[in-house]
Amino acid sequence: MDKSWRQRELVFLLLYAVIFYIIIIRYSLQLSHDHYNKLYGLRTGLFSGRLNDVSDAQWRNFRNNLPILTVVFGLFTLIANGLRAFCNLKAEGMSIVWLLISLAYLSYLHGAFIIFILSIASANFLLVKIFGRTKYFPFVLWVFNLSFLLCNRVYEGYSFASFGNHWAYLDKFRGTFRWHICFNFVVLRMISFGYDYHWSDHNAYVDQEKHIRHCPICSSGKTCYRMLQERSVGIDKFSYTVYLCYLLFAPLYIAGPIISFNAFASQLDTPQKSYTLKQVIWYGFRWILSLFLMEIMTHFFYYNAFAISGIWKQLSPMEVFIVGYGVLNFMWLKFFLIWRYFRFWALVSGIEAPENMPRCINNCYNLESFWKNWHASFNKWLVRYMYIPLGGSRRKLLNVWVVFTFVAIWHDLEWKLLSWAWLTCIFFIPEMIVKSAATSIKVDNVFKEFIFRELSAVAGAITITCLMVANLVGFVIGPSGISWLKSVFLQAEGLPTLFGLLVTFYIGTKLMFHVSDSKQRIHQS
Repeated sequence: MDKSWRQRELVFLLLYAVIFYIIIIRYSLQLSHDHYNKLYGLRTGLFSGRLNDVSDAQWRNFRNNLPILTVVFGLFTLIANGLRAFCNLKAEGMSIVWLLISLAYLSYLHGAFIIFILSIASANFLLVKIFGRTKYFPFVLWVFNLSFLLCNRVYEGYSFASFGNHWAYLDKFRGTFRWHICFNFVVLRMISFGYDYHWSDHNAYVDQEKHIRHCPICSSGKTCYRMLQERSVGIDKFSYTVYLCYLLFAPLYIAGPIISFNAFASQLDTPQKSYTLKQVIWYGFRWILSLFLMEIMTHFFYYNAFAISGIWKQLSPMEVFIVGYGVLNFMWLKFFLIWRYFRFWALVSGIEAPENMPRCINNCYNLESFWKNWHASFNKWLVRYMYIPLGGSRRKLLNVWVVFTFVAIWHDLEWKLLSWAWLTCIFFIPEMIVKSAATSIKVDNVFKEFIFRELSAVAGAITITCLMVANLVGFVIGPSGISWLKSVFLQAEGLPTLFGLLVTFYIGTKLMFHVSDSKQRIHQS
C-alpha cells in the first residue's frame, strides 16, 4: 500500500513539475519579448530574428574565445601526449614539457606580468622547503598566501613602474588577461603544495585498506580521487619543476577544477585510467549538447540581462521570482560549461580533476549538498586544507564562519560577497541543528517515516528559498537589495507569490526524495 501511495504521489509531483515549467517558460518568453529594448548586453544572435544575451562578461569572454582555446589546447595536448608516448616520460619529464607549454600560454595571457606570478610562486616554494617540517608552518603558509591574495586585489596586480621608472616600459606588455584574477587559483595550489609537503611524512586521513574495500572505484582496480589526494607522493615529486607545472598547468590554470598536489603529481607519472577513451569522447559530446542548451537559453530567455539592467523594481513579485530563478539556472549552466570544458582537456592530457557540478542545481534541497555539488573541487580543497585542520565536525558551527568568510574574500573584496557568506552561515545554523536532532530520532514505523519525510520537505523548501536569497544578494542585487526583497514579497501583492514558491519548492523537494530513492534502489541492486 505504501508503494502504491508513493507511485501516485510521484505521478502528481511530475504533473506539477511539468505545469510549473510550462508556466516558467511562458512567462520568461513574454518577459523577454516585452522588455528586450530596455536590456543591456543583447547582441545579434545565431538564430534568425533572435537577440542573444551576452551580458555576462565571464560567459561572453569564454564563448568568444572558444575557437582559439580549442585549437591551442588541441595543439598543446597533441605535443604533450606525443612526447610522453615516444620518449616514455615520467613525472619529472612531463613536468618540464607541460611547464614549457604552460609558460608559452601564460606569456600570451599575461605578457610581462608573468614575472609577478613566478616571483611569488618561487618565494612560496622556498618558504615551504625552509619551514615545511616545522609545527608552526601552517600559520606561516596562510599568512604568506592570504597577504598576497589581499594585496593583489588592493593594488590590482601592481605595476612595474612602482618598482622604478626604468621598469615602467614593461607595463605596456599586459597580455590579454589580468594575472591577479587567475592568481586566486594559484594561491589555492600553493597552499595545497605546502600542506601536502608538510604532511608527506604523516599518516593519511584515510585507512587505505578499509577504503579500498568499500570504495567501488578502488575495489575495481582503479584509483579514486580521494585516494590520489590522501596518498602522499614520493619526496622527489616535490621538486621545483613539478611544483611550477602544478601551479601553471595550462588546461586547469584559468578556472580549475581545483586539484590537490598529491593527485596531480601522481598522475604525471601514471596518466588517469578512470576514464576510457570512449568515456572521454562521450564526456566531450555531452558538453557540446550542454553548450547548445545554453545557446537556446541565452537566445530566448534574457535572465542575466534583466539582472544587470536594473529594472528589477519595475517587475511584479511573480516576475521577480521567475527572473531570479532563471539567473541561478543561468549561473549554474555557465559554470558547468566552463569547468567541464577545462576538465575535459585535462582528461585528454591524462589528468583527472574532481568534477564540479556533479548534481544539477534543481536537485539540491539542503545547504550542505548544494555546496558539495556546486564548486565541488573547491569544497574538497576547503575540507582538506581548512575545515579538517580547524577541527572538522568538532567545531562545525565555528568553522563554517571561517570557511565561508575565506571563500568570499577569495572571490573578491566586496561587501556583497561577505554578505552572501555570512547569510549562508546564518542559514546553515538551523540546518545543522535539525540534522543533529534528526539523528537522535528513531523512525521505526510508517507514520513516523511519513511525518519525518513531510518535515524534511518543508525544511527543504525553506532552505531552497534561503539559498536563492543568499545567492541573489551575493552575486546580483547586493546587501542593499535585502530590504527591497522584503518590501516586494512581504506585502499584500507579494505574499501569494511567496506562498506559491514555498509550495513549489516543497513539491520539488519531495520529487528530489523520489530521485534519491530511485538511485539508492539502483545502487543496491
